Amino acid sequence: MNPFKEKPMPVEKALQNWKELYPKSYNKREVDPYTKTRIILMNGTEFEANWFSHQLARHTTDNDLRRDLALTRYVEKQQQLKISLLKPENESILEHTISYEQLAVDLTAELAKREMDCNVKTALDFALLEDFDHLYRYANLLEMEQGIAAEWLVGRYTEIMPGRPTIAHHRFPKDNVKRAINAKKSDVQTVLSTMIITAAEQQTMNYYMNVTNFACTEIGRKLYQEIAMVEEEHVTQYESLMDANATWLEMLLWHEYCECYLYWSCYKTETDPYICKLWEMNLDFEISHLHKAAELLKKYEGKDWEEVIPGGDFPEPIRLHENVGYVRKILENTVQYTSKREDYVKVKCLPENADFFRFQETVNPTTQIVPSHCVIQGFIRRHGMDYRFQVAPSPVPELRNRRQDNTSVGRKPDAAESTDFECNS
Repeated sequence: MNPFKEKPMPVEKALQNWKELYPKSYNKREVDPYTKTRIILMNGTEFEANWFSHQLARHTTDNDLRRDLALTRYVEKQQQLKISLLKPENESILEHTISYEQLAVDLTAELAKREMDCNVKTALDFALLEDFDHLYRYANLLEMEQGIAAEWLVGRYTEIMPGRPTIAHHRFPKDNVKRAINAKKSDVQTVLSTMIITAAEQQTMNYYMNVTNFACTEIGRKLYQEIAMVEEEHVTQYESLMDANATWLEMLLWHEYCECYLYWSCYKTETDPYICKLWEMNLDFEISHLHKAAELLKKYEGKDWEEVIPGGDFPEPIRLHENVGYVRKILENTVQYTSKREDYVKVKCLPENADFFRFQETVNPTTQIVPSHCVIQGFIRRHGMDYRFQVAPSPVPELRNRRQDNTSVGRKPDAAESTDFECNS
Protein backbone atom coordinates (compact mmCIF):
# COMPACT_ATOMS: atom_id res chain seq x y z
CA MET A 1 0.00 0.00 0.00
CA ASN A 2 1.10 3.56 -0.71
CA PRO A 3 -0.76 6.03 1.55
CA PHE A 4 0.38 9.00 -0.54
CA LYS A 5 -1.73 7.68 -3.43
CA GLU A 6 -4.90 7.39 -1.34
CA LYS A 7 -7.53 10.14 -1.45
CA PRO A 8 -7.61 11.85 1.96
CA MET A 9 -10.65 13.10 3.84
CA PRO A 10 -10.57 16.62 5.33
CA VAL A 11 -8.80 16.48 8.70
CA GLU A 12 -11.74 17.95 10.62
CA LYS A 13 -14.12 15.24 9.33
CA ALA A 14 -12.43 12.87 11.80
CA LEU A 15 -13.65 14.77 14.86
CA GLN A 16 -15.88 12.54 17.03
CA ASN A 17 -18.57 13.25 19.61
CA TRP A 18 -18.52 11.75 23.09
CA LYS A 19 -20.69 8.78 22.19
CA GLU A 20 -18.51 7.93 19.19
CA LEU A 21 -15.37 8.43 21.24
CA TYR A 22 -16.17 5.87 23.95
CA PRO A 23 -15.45 2.33 22.67
CA LYS A 24 -16.53 -1.13 23.77
CA SER A 25 -13.74 -2.58 25.90
CA TYR A 26 -12.36 -6.04 25.21
CA ASN A 27 -13.15 -8.99 27.47
CA LYS A 28 -9.91 -9.70 29.31
CA ARG A 29 -10.74 -13.41 29.59
CA GLU A 30 -11.41 -13.88 25.88
CA VAL A 31 -9.21 -11.36 24.07
CA ASP A 32 -6.28 -12.54 21.97
CA PRO A 33 -2.98 -11.53 23.65
CA TYR A 34 -1.74 -9.88 20.47
CA THR A 35 -4.89 -7.77 20.21
CA LYS A 36 -3.92 -6.34 23.59
CA THR A 37 -0.36 -5.71 22.48
CA ARG A 38 -1.52 -3.99 19.28
CA ILE A 39 -3.69 -1.69 21.42
CA ILE A 40 -0.70 -0.79 23.60
CA LEU A 41 1.47 -0.28 20.53
CA MET A 42 -0.98 2.14 18.92
CA ASN A 43 -1.58 3.97 22.19
CA GLY A 44 2.16 4.63 22.35
CA THR A 45 2.38 5.53 18.67
CA GLU A 46 -0.36 8.13 19.07
CA PHE A 47 1.33 9.58 22.16
CA GLU A 48 4.66 9.85 20.33
CA ALA A 49 3.09 11.70 17.40
CA ASN A 50 1.08 13.96 19.70
CA TRP A 51 4.09 14.85 21.83
CA PHE A 52 6.23 15.50 18.75
CA SER A 53 3.56 17.86 17.45
CA HIS A 54 3.51 19.73 20.76
CA GLN A 55 7.28 20.11 20.66
CA LEU A 56 7.14 21.38 17.08
CA ALA A 57 4.50 23.93 18.09
CA ARG A 58 6.82 25.12 20.86
CA HIS A 59 9.66 25.63 18.38
CA THR A 60 7.91 27.81 15.81
CA THR A 61 6.39 31.29 15.95
CA ASP A 62 4.20 30.77 12.88
CA ASN A 63 0.62 30.69 14.16
CA ASP A 64 -0.79 29.39 10.86
CA LEU A 65 1.46 26.35 11.24
CA ARG A 66 0.53 26.07 14.90
CA ARG A 67 -3.17 26.08 14.01
CA ASP A 68 -2.75 23.30 11.45
CA LEU A 69 -0.81 21.27 13.99
CA ALA A 70 -3.44 21.92 16.67
CA LEU A 71 -6.26 20.52 14.54
CA THR A 72 -4.43 17.33 13.61
CA ARG A 73 -3.14 16.94 17.15
CA TYR A 74 -6.64 17.16 18.62
CA VAL A 75 -7.86 14.39 16.33
CA GLU A 76 -4.88 12.24 17.26
CA LYS A 77 -5.48 12.79 20.96
CA GLN A 78 -9.08 11.62 20.47
CA GLN A 79 -7.72 8.55 18.71
CA GLN A 80 -5.32 7.82 21.56
CA LEU A 81 -8.00 8.14 24.23
CA LYS A 82 -10.35 5.86 22.35
CA ILE A 83 -7.63 3.24 21.97
CA SER A 84 -6.67 3.55 25.64
CA LEU A 85 -10.27 2.93 26.72
CA LEU A 86 -10.35 -0.44 24.95
CA LYS A 87 -8.71 -1.71 28.14
CA PRO A 88 -11.51 -2.88 30.47
CA GLU A 89 -12.10 -1.59 34.00
CA ASN A 90 -11.52 -5.00 35.58
CA GLU A 91 -8.01 -5.48 34.18
CA SER A 92 -5.52 -4.56 36.89
CA ILE A 93 -2.46 -2.40 36.38
CA LEU A 94 -0.25 -5.44 36.90
CA GLU A 95 -2.19 -7.61 34.46
CA HIS A 96 -1.91 -4.83 31.89
CA THR A 97 1.81 -4.62 32.60
CA ILE A 98 2.25 -8.22 31.45
CA SER A 99 0.88 -7.19 28.04
CA TYR A 100 3.28 -4.24 27.94
CA GLU A 101 6.22 -6.57 28.39
CA GLN A 102 4.89 -9.15 25.95
CA LEU A 103 4.68 -6.36 23.39
CA ALA A 104 8.23 -5.28 24.22
CA VAL A 105 9.54 -8.82 23.69
CA ASP A 106 7.67 -9.80 20.55
CA LEU A 107 7.74 -6.41 18.83
CA THR A 108 11.49 -6.08 19.42
CA ALA A 109 12.10 -9.59 18.12
CA GLU A 110 9.92 -8.96 15.05
CA LEU A 111 11.79 -5.76 14.21
CA ALA A 112 15.20 -7.33 14.83
CA LYS A 113 14.51 -10.30 12.58
CA ARG A 114 13.84 -8.02 9.59
CA GLU A 115 16.42 -5.29 10.32
CA MET A 116 19.31 -4.99 7.84
CA ASP A 117 21.18 -2.20 9.66
CA CYS A 118 23.55 -4.06 11.99
CA ASN A 119 23.82 -1.16 14.45
CA VAL A 120 20.04 -1.01 14.84
CA LYS A 121 19.62 -4.78 15.04
CA THR A 122 22.25 -5.04 17.77
CA ALA A 123 20.47 -2.38 19.81
CA LEU A 124 17.21 -4.29 19.44
CA ASP A 125 18.74 -7.62 20.40
CA PHE A 126 20.51 -6.08 23.40
CA ALA A 127 17.37 -4.54 24.94
CA LEU A 128 15.27 -7.57 24.01
CA LEU A 129 16.86 -9.64 26.77
CA GLU A 130 16.12 -6.92 29.30
CA ASP A 131 12.43 -6.61 28.48
CA PHE A 132 12.29 -10.40 28.52
CA ASP A 133 13.60 -10.38 32.10
CA HIS A 134 11.13 -7.64 33.08
CA LEU A 135 8.30 -9.91 31.97
CA TYR A 136 9.64 -12.62 34.29
CA ARG A 137 9.90 -10.24 37.28
CA TYR A 138 6.41 -8.81 36.84
CA ALA A 139 4.97 -12.30 36.28
CA ASN A 140 6.33 -13.45 39.64
CA LEU A 141 4.88 -10.36 41.32
CA LEU A 142 1.51 -11.01 39.67
CA GLU A 143 1.39 -14.63 40.82
CA MET A 144 2.53 -13.66 44.32
CA GLU A 145 0.04 -10.81 44.78
CA GLN A 146 -2.99 -11.78 42.70
CA GLY A 147 -2.60 -15.53 42.16
CA ILE A 148 -2.72 -15.10 38.38
CA ALA A 149 -0.42 -17.13 36.15
CA ALA A 150 0.93 -14.76 33.49
CA GLU A 151 1.37 -17.59 30.99
CA TRP A 152 -2.37 -17.44 30.34
CA LEU A 153 -2.28 -13.69 29.83
CA VAL A 154 0.40 -14.09 27.15
CA GLY A 155 -1.44 -17.04 25.62
CA ARG A 156 1.62 -19.23 26.15
CA TYR A 157 3.11 -17.55 23.07
CA THR A 158 5.94 -15.89 25.01
CA GLU A 159 8.14 -17.72 27.48
CA ILE A 160 8.46 -16.43 31.04
CA MET A 161 11.91 -17.06 32.51
CA PRO A 162 15.02 -15.04 33.38
CA GLY A 163 16.72 -13.02 30.68
CA ARG A 164 19.69 -10.79 31.40
CA PRO A 165 18.89 -10.17 35.09
CA THR A 166 17.37 -6.75 35.75
CA ILE A 167 20.05 -5.96 38.33
CA ALA A 168 22.53 -5.91 35.42
CA HIS A 169 20.51 -3.39 33.40
CA HIS A 170 21.63 -0.39 35.44
CA ARG A 171 24.31 1.32 33.37
CA PHE A 172 26.04 4.68 33.50
CA PRO A 173 23.70 6.93 31.47
CA LYS A 174 26.41 7.99 29.01
CA ASP A 175 26.73 4.37 27.91
CA ASN A 176 23.18 4.32 26.55
CA VAL A 177 23.73 6.79 23.68
CA LYS A 178 24.27 5.06 20.32
CA ARG A 179 25.06 5.91 16.69
CA ALA A 180 22.29 7.59 14.73
CA ILE A 181 21.11 6.40 11.34
CA ASN A 182 21.00 8.63 8.26
CA ALA A 183 17.36 8.62 7.18
CA LYS A 184 18.22 9.70 3.64
CA LYS A 185 20.57 6.73 3.19
CA SER A 186 18.69 4.15 5.24
CA ASP A 187 16.03 1.69 4.15
CA VAL A 188 12.47 2.80 4.93
CA GLN A 189 12.09 -0.20 7.24
CA THR A 190 15.11 0.91 9.27
CA VAL A 191 13.76 4.43 9.73
CA LEU A 192 10.37 3.02 10.74
CA SER A 193 11.96 0.55 13.13
CA THR A 194 13.80 3.27 15.04
CA MET A 195 10.60 5.30 15.32
CA ILE A 196 8.36 2.36 16.25
CA ILE A 197 10.60 1.00 18.99
CA THR A 198 11.28 4.46 20.42
CA ALA A 199 7.56 5.16 20.66
CA ALA A 200 6.85 1.76 22.21
CA GLU A 201 9.54 2.12 24.86
CA GLN A 202 8.56 5.73 25.55
CA GLN A 203 4.99 4.57 26.18
CA THR A 204 6.22 1.81 28.50
CA MET A 205 8.37 4.25 30.45
CA ASN A 206 5.47 6.70 30.72
CA TYR A 207 3.13 3.95 31.94
CA TYR A 208 5.52 2.73 34.63
CA MET A 209 6.37 6.26 35.74
CA ASN A 210 2.66 7.03 36.07
CA VAL A 211 1.50 3.84 37.82
CA THR A 212 4.42 3.28 40.21
CA ASN A 213 2.65 5.05 43.07
CA PHE A 214 -0.60 3.18 42.34
CA ALA A 215 0.92 -0.27 42.98
CA CYS A 216 -0.85 -1.77 45.99
CA THR A 217 2.23 -3.10 47.84
CA GLU A 218 5.60 -1.69 48.77
CA ILE A 219 7.52 -4.33 46.83
CA GLY A 220 5.31 -3.65 43.80
CA ARG A 221 6.01 0.09 44.02
CA LYS A 222 9.71 -0.62 44.26
CA LEU A 223 9.71 -2.99 41.27
CA TYR A 224 7.91 -0.46 39.06
CA GLN A 225 10.35 2.19 40.25
CA GLU A 226 13.36 0.10 39.29
CA ILE A 227 12.09 -1.03 35.90
CA ALA A 228 10.85 2.48 35.04
CA MET A 229 14.45 3.64 35.32
CA VAL A 230 15.59 0.85 33.00
CA GLU A 231 12.96 1.99 30.49
CA GLU A 232 14.51 5.46 30.70
CA GLU A 233 17.76 3.81 29.57
CA HIS A 234 15.97 2.04 26.72
CA VAL A 235 14.34 5.25 25.50
CA THR A 236 17.73 6.97 25.56
CA GLN A 237 19.25 4.12 23.55
CA TYR A 238 16.53 3.94 20.93
CA GLU A 239 15.96 7.67 20.42
CA SER A 240 19.70 8.10 19.84
CA LEU A 241 19.37 5.82 16.80
CA MET A 242 16.96 8.22 15.09
CA ASP A 243 18.19 10.73 12.51
CA ALA A 244 18.45 14.09 14.27
CA ASN A 245 19.48 15.87 11.05
CA ALA A 246 15.97 15.74 9.61
CA THR A 247 14.02 18.99 9.79
CA TRP A 248 10.96 19.38 12.01
CA LEU A 249 8.60 19.13 9.04
CA GLU A 250 10.45 16.17 7.54
CA MET A 251 10.01 14.38 10.86
CA LEU A 252 6.35 15.40 10.98
CA LEU A 253 5.93 13.62 7.66
CA TRP A 254 7.77 10.55 8.99
CA HIS A 255 5.61 10.45 12.13
CA GLU A 256 2.39 10.49 10.11
CA TYR A 257 3.76 7.91 7.69
CA CYS A 258 4.75 5.68 10.62
CA GLU A 259 1.25 5.95 12.08
CA CYS A 260 -0.29 5.04 8.73
CA TYR A 261 2.03 2.05 8.43
CA LEU A 262 1.22 0.73 11.89
CA TYR A 263 -2.55 1.17 11.57
CA TRP A 264 -2.35 -0.61 8.22
CA SER A 265 -0.29 -3.40 9.86
CA CYS A 266 -2.84 -3.71 12.67
CA TYR A 267 -5.72 -3.74 10.18
CA LYS A 268 -4.03 -6.48 8.14
CA THR A 269 -3.31 -8.70 11.15
CA GLU A 270 -6.13 -8.07 13.66
CA THR A 271 -8.36 -11.02 14.62
CA ASP A 272 -11.06 -9.07 16.51
CA PRO A 273 -13.64 -7.71 14.00
CA TYR A 274 -14.73 -4.79 16.19
CA ILE A 275 -11.17 -3.60 16.80
CA CYS A 276 -10.20 -4.26 13.19
CA LYS A 277 -12.80 -1.69 12.12
CA LEU A 278 -11.24 0.78 14.55
CA TRP A 279 -7.82 0.24 12.97
CA GLU A 280 -9.32 0.78 9.52
CA MET A 281 -11.04 3.99 10.60
CA ASN A 282 -7.87 5.34 12.19
CA LEU A 283 -5.90 4.48 9.07
CA ASP A 284 -8.26 6.72 7.09
CA PHE A 285 -7.74 9.49 9.65
CA GLU A 286 -3.97 9.14 9.49
CA ILE A 287 -3.91 9.25 5.71
CA SER A 288 -5.50 12.70 5.95
CA HIS A 289 -2.87 13.71 8.52
CA LEU A 290 -0.10 12.42 6.25
CA HIS A 291 -1.35 14.46 3.30
CA LYS A 292 -1.58 17.54 5.52
CA ALA A 293 2.02 16.98 6.63
CA ALA A 294 3.09 16.70 2.98
CA GLU A 295 1.24 19.94 2.27
CA LEU A 296 3.01 21.73 5.12
CA LEU A 297 6.40 20.38 4.01
CA LYS A 298 5.80 21.79 0.53
CA LYS A 299 4.48 25.13 1.85
CA TYR A 300 7.22 25.88 4.38
CA GLU A 301 10.29 24.07 3.00
CA GLY A 302 9.49 23.75 -0.70
CA LYS A 303 10.01 19.97 -0.61
CA ASP A 304 7.94 17.18 -2.14
CA TRP A 305 7.20 14.21 0.10
CA GLU A 306 9.19 11.92 -2.20
CA GLU A 307 12.36 13.79 -1.29
CA VAL A 308 11.89 12.51 2.26
CA ILE A 309 10.21 9.12 1.74
CA PRO A 310 11.12 7.89 -1.77
CA GLY A 311 8.37 5.84 -3.39
CA GLY A 312 6.12 5.78 -0.34
CA ASP A 313 5.20 2.08 -0.52
CA PHE A 314 4.90 0.36 2.87
CA PRO A 315 7.25 -2.50 3.82
CA GLU A 316 5.63 -5.79 4.83
CA PRO A 317 3.20 -5.30 7.73
CA ILE A 318 4.38 -5.71 11.32
CA ARG A 319 3.05 -9.03 12.60
CA LEU A 320 3.02 -9.75 16.33
CA HIS A 321 3.47 -13.46 17.03
CA GLU A 322 5.51 -15.91 19.10
CA ASN A 323 9.31 -15.61 18.93
CA VAL A 324 10.42 -18.33 21.33
CA GLY A 325 13.25 -19.67 19.19
CA TYR A 326 14.63 -16.26 18.34
CA VAL A 327 14.63 -15.03 21.95
CA ARG A 328 16.35 -18.23 23.07
CA LYS A 329 19.10 -17.74 20.47
CA ILE A 330 19.76 -14.15 21.54
CA LEU A 331 19.73 -15.18 25.20
CA GLU A 332 22.25 -17.96 24.61
CA ASN A 333 24.58 -15.78 22.51
CA THR A 334 24.55 -12.37 24.20
CA VAL A 335 23.39 -12.52 27.83
CA GLN A 336 26.86 -11.57 29.10
CA TYR A 337 27.03 -8.28 27.19
CA THR A 338 26.66 -4.75 28.47
CA SER A 339 26.80 -1.32 26.87
CA LYS A 340 29.90 0.86 26.52
CA ARG A 341 29.35 4.23 24.84
CA GLU A 342 28.30 3.48 21.23
CA ASP A 343 29.23 -0.20 21.44
CA TYR A 344 28.27 -3.41 23.26
CA VAL A 345 30.96 -5.47 24.99
CA LYS A 346 31.27 -8.55 27.14
CA VAL A 347 31.47 -7.68 30.82
CA LYS A 348 34.80 -9.48 31.09
CA CYS A 349 36.30 -7.08 28.53
CA LEU A 350 35.64 -4.00 30.67
CA PRO A 351 38.49 -2.52 32.75
CA GLU A 352 38.07 -2.64 36.51
CA ASN A 353 37.43 1.11 36.65
CA ALA A 354 34.77 1.05 33.91
CA ASP A 355 31.77 3.33 34.32
CA PHE A 356 29.52 0.26 34.34
CA PHE A 357 31.12 -1.15 37.51
CA ARG A 358 31.22 2.25 39.24
CA PHE A 359 27.53 2.84 38.47
CA GLN A 360 26.61 -0.64 39.68
CA GLU A 361 28.33 0.09 43.00
CA THR A 362 26.34 3.31 43.28
CA VAL A 363 22.82 1.97 42.61
CA ASN A 364 23.33 -1.66 43.67
CA PRO A 365 25.72 -1.49 46.67
CA THR A 366 24.15 -4.75 47.88
CA THR A 367 21.87 -7.14 46.03
CA GLN A 368 19.51 -7.28 48.99
CA ILE A 369 18.12 -3.79 48.29
CA VAL A 370 17.45 -4.38 44.58
CA PRO A 371 13.66 -4.75 44.09
CA SER A 372 13.81 -7.05 41.05
CA HIS A 373 15.93 -9.49 43.05
CA CYS A 374 13.78 -9.16 46.16
CA VAL A 375 10.61 -10.05 44.23
CA ILE A 376 12.08 -13.35 43.06
CA GLN A 377 13.65 -14.21 46.39
CA GLY A 378 10.36 -13.44 48.12
CA PHE A 379 8.48 -15.72 45.74
CA ILE A 380 11.01 -18.50 46.28
CA ARG A 381 10.71 -18.22 50.06
CA ARG A 382 6.95 -18.67 49.79
CA HIS A 383 6.77 -21.35 47.12
CA GLY A 384 10.16 -23.09 47.11
CA MET A 385 10.94 -22.04 43.55
CA ASP A 386 10.25 -19.17 41.18
CA TYR A 387 7.35 -18.90 38.70
CA ARG A 388 8.19 -19.70 35.10
CA PHE A 389 6.62 -20.77 31.85
CA GLN A 390 9.19 -22.31 29.52
CA VAL A 391 9.15 -24.89 26.77
CA ALA A 392 12.60 -26.24 27.73
CA PRO A 393 15.37 -25.44 30.22
CA SER A 394 17.04 -22.06 29.76
CA PRO A 395 19.77 -22.02 27.09
CA VAL A 396 21.97 -20.33 29.73
CA PRO A 397 22.91 -22.98 32.33
CA GLU A 398 23.55 -20.34 35.00
CA LEU A 399 19.90 -19.22 34.77
CA ARG A 400 18.32 -22.65 35.26
CA ASN A 401 18.28 -22.72 39.06
CA ARG A 402 14.70 -22.04 40.14
CA ARG A 403 15.56 -21.93 43.85
CA GLN A 404 18.05 -19.05 43.71
CA ASP A 405 17.88 -15.80 41.74
CA ASN A 406 21.09 -15.17 39.78
CA THR A 407 22.53 -11.67 40.28
CA SER A 408 25.87 -12.20 38.51
CA VAL A 409 24.98 -12.90 34.88
CA GLY A 410 25.40 -9.82 32.72
CA ARG A 411 27.02 -8.03 35.65
CA LYS A 412 30.20 -9.86 36.62
CA PRO A 413 33.04 -11.16 34.43
CA ASP A 414 32.81 -14.84 33.46
CA ALA A 415 29.39 -15.26 35.10
CA ALA A 416 28.22 -16.98 31.89
CA GLU A 417 29.42 -17.71 28.37
CA SER A 418 28.37 -15.63 25.36
CA THR A 419 29.47 -15.59 21.73
CA ASP A 420 28.45 -12.44 19.81
CA PHE A 421 25.65 -10.54 18.14
CA GLU A 422 24.71 -11.51 14.59
CA CYS A 423 23.71 -9.24 11.71
CA ASN A 424 21.12 -10.05 9.06
CA SER A 425 23.20 -8.78 6.12
